[in-house]
Amino acid sequence: MATAKSLIRSPFASLSSSFMFKSSPPPLPCRPHRLRVCCSSIQKTLTEVDSSGVIACLRANSAELAFEAACAALEGGISVLEIVMSTPGVFEVLQQLVHIYPTRVLGVGTVLNIEDAERAVTAGAKFFMSPVIVKDIMDDFRYGDVLYIPGVMTPTEILSAYDAGAKIVKIYPVSALGGIHYISAIKKPFPHISMVASQGITIGSAGEYIAKGASSVVLSDAIFDKEAMGQKNFNRIHQLANMAALQCKEAVDRKKNLMLINNL
Repeated sequence: MATAKSLIRSPFASLSSSFMFKSSPPPLPCRPHRLRVCCSSIQKTLTEVDSSGVIACLRANSAELAFEAACAALEGGISVLEIVMSTPGVFEVLQQLVHIYPTRVLGVGTVLNIEDAERAVTAGAKFFMSPVIVKDIMDDFRYGDVLYIPGVMTPTEILSAYDAGAKIVKIYPVSALGGIHYISAIKKPFPHISMVASQGITIGSAGEYIAKGASSVVLSDAIFDKEAMGQKNFNRIHQLANMAALQCKEAVDRKKNLMLINNL
C-alpha cells in the first residue's frame, strides 16, 4: 500500500522524534498579547479561500494518520486545509505542517472556545472555524490577524455574524438546509456577505455551489475518503485532492468570467 512518504519530500519519519507520540505532549507556549489592529494577513487568507474555492476538512483518529493524509492532500493541490479539533494532537500536527508548508493556508476546525482558538493561533493557524457563532472568539479576534469563520444557518444568524465583525461565514449544515437551493436563495438578500458552504458536499456538486453564490466549499469525506483513510491509501487521497482543487478552481474562474461579462 502506498504511503504519503512516496508523495512528499519530507517523510513523516524524518520529523523530530519529539513529534507528539508521547501520551502527554508538553503544553504550547502562551501567545503574547496581540494588538487589536486590522492586518493584511486576514485579507490574504480571504483571498486564498476565495480564489481556491475549497477548504479541505480533515479529521483522523491519530496524529500520524492526520499528518500523512494532510501531506497527501496538500501535495495534491489543496491550498486551504483545516484539521478538526477532535483529531488527536491537532495543534502539534498543525505546527509540523506549518513548518513544511509555510505558504499554505492552514487552520483548525470545530473551535468552540477562546482557549482552543488561542492555542490554534499559537500553533500557526491562519484561520479557524466553528459550527456556530462563538461570541467570545468573535469579540477577541474581530481586530486580530487571524481569520475567524463562524457557522450560521438562518438569515438572522448570517446578518448577526456579519454585524459582529465576521468577514466570511460558514453555512452549516448546508445539505440538511436544502443544499444548492438554500445557498442560491440565502445569497440573494446578502450579496455583500461571503459564504462558505459546508457539510455533505461532493466534488461533483462543489462547482454548482460556487456558481450559485458560495465563495468556497468545505470538502471532508469527499477528499479524505473513509475507506482510503482506513486503508491508509494516501495515493487515493492525493488523487481526490487534485480533482477537488482543479474543479473548484475552474468553478471560481467561470464565475469570475461570467461576472466580468455581465458587467460589460
